[in-house]
Amino acid sequence: MTTTVLPATHPLNTDTASSWLVSAYRGERPDTTPVWFMRQAGRSLPEYRELRVGRRMLDACLDPELAAEITLQPVRRHGVDAAIFFSDIVVPLKLAGVPVEIEPGVGPVFAAPVDTPEAVDALLAEHPPEGLDDALDPIRKAVRRSVMALRLLHDGRDPLIGFAGAPFTLAAYLVAGRPSKDHLAARAMIHRHPDAWARLLDWCAELSGRFLRGQVLAGASAVQLFDSWAGSLPAAIYRAHVAPASSKTFDAVRDLTDDRGRPVPLVHFAVGAGELYGVLDLDVDCIGVDWRTPLDEAWRRMPTGPAVQGNLDPALLGAPWPVLRDAVDDVLRRGEVAPGHVFNLGHGVPPSADPEVLTRIVDHVHSR
Repeated sequence: MTTTVLPATHPLNTDTASSWLVSAYRGERPDTTPVWFMRQAGRSLPEYRELRVGRRMLDACLDPELAAEITLQPVRRHGVDAAIFFSDIVVPLKLAGVPVEIEPGVGPVFAAPVDTPEAVDALLAEHPPEGLDDALDPIRKAVRRSVMALRLLHDGRDPLIGFAGAPFTLAAYLVAGRPSKDHLAARAMIHRHPDAWARLLDWCAELSGRFLRGQVLAGASAVQLFDSWAGSLPAAIYRAHVAPASSKTFDAVRDLTDDRGRPVPLVHFAVGAGELYGVLDLDVDCIGVDWRTPLDEAWRRMPTGPAVQGNLDPALLGAPWPVLRDAVDDVLRRGEVAPGHVFNLGHGVPPSADPEVLTRIVDHVHSR
């Protein structure tokens, strides 16, 4: 594979390659375990809720100044060791011209389900993935603003993590036309229309890959692919019909390296993936683990021995501090089995979480 060296001004070449986060993702053990939280930028923060008054979710994601400010809020408040780019799984679809809105209390809603071969062919003809590149300007601007601000915090050691939804999660939304509890429509389409399903998933992989690449070239130091609905699939179906598309998404950034030839760290996180860890052979640096499977047990199921990320149960955020502290310590202990460990929750920060508790967790992890 031909490699593309990132510009000399890229954070991986100036600040973040030696950061705790990037080191851990690359299978090293920095003196301090890095910590950040999925959904750390969001509804648990009063400053976020204040900014979002009167603004729709997708509008906020596509406002560079606002998206950058939201990205930075938890870094300032909690002292976490990375920012995760503030966006939404369906933003690449929106930028590609697919009509979608996020309805409060519901989630992404599309004009019509894409659940037949004819609907898939029409979608792909009307929205070629190449068209996304020209539409990424607000994303690139938001990433650059975030990176510039991060360089002023903590001596520039805080990386920005790029964000995208995995192809199966995007496709599951499209096939159902809205959120689903069991993803039955997507699961059925795999069997009913396998060729159309493959075309749809390949298109989703192209979009997510281009979305990630744009973020890295603008300054992100690592990328994480969120596969929110992977746990609804049997391992054999995931391996045959989904994993290749996720791997293709990562292919869009595999050629990018720092000036020492080290690739951009790749992270995969799937919800409910306990039965999938044995087939998550995606050639990535780190696997995120949700709260259902202990870190050490999950790592032993993985075929490649990657770094791990996670996996405190978000339900524990409301527990008394001694209970929560012991749970944090247990996660840290179990994470020692892997070559590198990034402390995180096993899913996103719930809106009801007390921000002071999150800050206390960060301080405790750093003190270990």
